[in-house]
Amino acid sequence: MAGIADFFVAPQYTLISMVRYNATSGRAVKPSADKKERQPMKHPALQAGIVFFALLLALTVRSALAEQNQAVEFEGLIEPYEMVNVGTPVQGVVDSINVQRSSAVKKGEPLVLLEASVENATMERARAMATGRGELELEKEKLAFALQSLARAEAAGDALSAEEREQAASEVTLARARLQKAEENQVLARLDLARTRALLDQRIIKSPISGIVVDRFVAPGEFVDNQPLLRLAQLDPLRVEVILPAEKFKEIAPGMKAQVRPEDGEGVTYLSTVVIVDKVIDPASGTFAVRLELPNPDYRLPSGLKCAVRFVEKGPAAKPADTLADEPARKSRIVVNPILAESIH
Repeated sequence: MAGIADFFVAPQYTLISMVRYNATSGRAVKPSADKKERQPMKHPALQAGIVFFALLLALTVRSALAEQNQAVEFEGLIEPYEMVNVGTPVQGVVDSINVQRSSAVKKGEPLVLLEASVENATMERARAMATGRGELELEKEKLAFALQSLARAEAAGDALSAEEREQAASEVTLARARLQKAEENQVLARLDLARTRALLDQRIIKSPISGIVVDRFVAPGEFVDNQPLLRLAQLDPLRVEVILPAEKFKEIAPGMKAQVRPEDGEGVTYLSTVVIVDKVIDPASGTFAVRLELPNPDYRLPSGLKCAVRFVEKGPAAKPADTLADEPARKSRIVVNPILAESIH
């Protein structure tokens, strides 16, 4: 073994010297300084094996470098697309809560009902005023009678005095004014009904998004004013936050596709889209943030998982399937010794 070590240390030793050592039986023969010619290698099979091993090593390192450049994975975090603390626009007492923690809700679905007996009574009165037509019909009849009286006065001619004819005409004018007033009151009653209905709707707390109930902060019977009642999370789509080094800034653009592999033990890869690329690089860490949008229509993926993100080149329209089942999951990235890689190039 001393002969092999000398081959790597002493510059005057060559590959032929090592081969001669291996071919002989036990002693390393150091060529004399006065010899000007080297003896040809006596074992061509061994020489071919060494050359093949060197080529294989070079190809392996080059393949590893290419694979590293094309399939670098970055660590990311899967988060809800939106978190909402649901509040109330009015104060009151909680009457009932229609959902529990982890319940799936749709946008516009009633979540919490506040006590609203007074508002219900007010709305019923406003509905009666808006739909009632008694006053309106009365004024119509009065106008019709005034018109008939005026017609008879005009037909009588000189049989009636001028004052009586003017009185009949005045009654018609007043009847028309009273009918117009009744119609305006009807319009105001309908507006008041809409107002009372809006006040009642404020006591029905509805979901602003479609998602999952994360937490409940109140219970029936509690008085609420300006505190949150529920917390909701929108899980379709999901949001993936990734921190990248500054040298990747010009390589990432909105609309690019990326493959996301959650750390849930299944090894399934999902297709996502870049939606936001921060325009400010953090000078302290030399990094910038990227946000991706990950479809999750069946709520299969939970939020809060770490994931591996691999950006792919921008190509034709993405496949409709969210899962790339035929894509083998990468468990790790290849790291190559930079000194060895430089020597290969």
